[in-house]
Amino acid sequence: MANASLKTLFAKSIDYAGMFPPCSLALEPAFQNHAQYVRSSEAWMLNAFVLSIEQFDAAKQLLSLFDPAHPLRVAALGPKTANADAFLEALEDTDVAIRSLSSNVDLVSISQLEMFLPQDVDVGLLKEARSIVGNLPVFWEAPPERAEQIIALLAEHNSNEESAAFGYKLRTGGVTADAFPTSSQIAAALVTPATHQLPIKFTAGLHHPIRQFRDEVKTKMHGFLNVLGAATLAAEHRWDARQAAIMLEDESVDSFSFEKDFFSWRGWTIDIERLRYRRRFVASFGSCSFDEPREDLRALRLL
Repeated sequence: MANASLKTLFAKSIDYAGMFPPCSLALEPAFQNHAQYVRSSEAWMLNAFVLSIEQFDAAKQLLSLFDPAHPLRVAALGPKTANADAFLEALEDTDVAIRSLSSNVDLVSISQLEMFLPQDVDVGLLKEARSIVGNLPVFWEAPPERAEQIIALLAEHNSNEESAAFGYKLRTGGVTADAFPTSSQIAAALVTPATHQLPIKFTAGLHHPIRQFRDEVKTKMHGFLNVLGAATLAAEHRWDARQAAIMLEDESVDSFSFEKDFFSWRGWTIDIERLRYRRRFVASFGSCSFDEPREDLRALRLL
């Protein structure tokens, strides 16, 4: 049984990305897995199913795996484009696909769109993008080395809009060592002032709760407890990047404490109400496995 602070930190925290590496499942078995997950006792940890726009038509044939009491929530993944013109064209096509899939209102909903921003993005392009997607929540991805620049750009756009805020998607790993950003790069994104009022989500490499060396990638993988915890505590206590990086690199589960009324790391504390508020801006992380994170939490006797 998870206590209140753990449930608050991890509520709807995992986007199931079973079709992506390293799991790389086909659509049908990934859907079958997700249909089981939404009916499980730990469905409270599950957020959305990550589904690329190219798979939308095929997905329509499998919606019978879900029902109105257990609908499919989709994180739509748009294509990567080379420049602003191609980006807007792809976004128009993406919007059409989203509207088509969303017509199955009893069985499926689109919770968010995720898409890579082109190199030549500016505030004007973001405004055009908003006119296309309407009020749909969107997380725009850019490389970690551009995180601070893109976060500032998104914050500038959001300050002039009354609709749902655009968020930033940070890639935190992959299947090779060079795909993992440094702790300093992640920390810089977490403590950029605009990030504290800007939705942020993470993708790739966060299979395990605590940072650890993994032989399959020949490097240390970031821990999702480290990352989600640092994102909330950094905002709450206005940490600098150095302090955030220390938490991101902590490899001891004993440093973390889940109490009935608060979550803490090395004495830095956030109560449940503030944690719930901070989680409004710390959305989720994508994982090709929903089982592995839960198994690891159980092994650490946290779940």
